[in-house]
Amino acid sequence: MEHLAILNKRRNLLQKIILGEKTIESRWYVNRKAPYGCIKKGDVVYFKDSGEPVSVKAFVSRVLQFDNLDDDKTLQILKEYGKQIGVGTSYAPALKGKRYCILVFLENVKEIQPFYINKKGYGIMSAWISVDNIGKLKA
Repeated sequence: MEHLAILNKRRNLLQKIILGEKTIESRWYVNRKAPYGCIKKGDVVYFKDSGEPVSVKAFVSRVLQFDNLDDDKTLQILKEYGKQIGVGTSYAPALKGKRYCILVFLENVKEIQPFYINKKGYGIMSAWISVDNIGKLKA
């Protein structure tokens, strides 16, 4: 399976992935949604900053999923994986009320020939899309 992850441009996360400073992509949710339950080792994740073309791809080396999060569990995840996620424990208040977390471990990160996408039919606010072929999203 292939996935598209859309990142917050203001947080400079894509550059951190390219530089190897961020080796885990994390998603935190109140309710379960992609990629929770639909991503596995060997999958490919394409990355783009919001408003920009897709420009990076990486392979998934490992996936961890957590549910029934509370403040203590969230803090524990941040203590153990925060550096690889690119955040510290000070990020915990922003995650208050999130009940699900998925950690996607990245390897073989590569910059690629940029391409634009069309999210029509996937929801304008979708920040993660899972498809069998990324070509379906190319504009």
